[in-house]
Amino acid sequence: MDPDSTPQPDRRVLFWIGFGVGVAALGAALAYVAVRIATANRQEDPTTHRIQQLIDEANTLLKALDEQRNTA
Repeated sequence: MDPDSTPQPDRRVLFWIGFGVGVAALGAALAYVAVRIATANRQEDPTTHRIQQLIDEANTLLKALDEQRNTA
């Protein structure tokens, strides 16, 4: 073994440190992609829009009915 070369245990330690950094970087990249996908603006289809309109209309009617019951 050459006196200027790194001893074998040090190489193993450096390997595992590099491996750990690589795994951490991969995890961070996957988390970034997951957050980007989760927060992406999804385009609403007409059915979703119509369902929301019907829900809003039903809520308005229920509110009006409650007000009528409270005044009667």
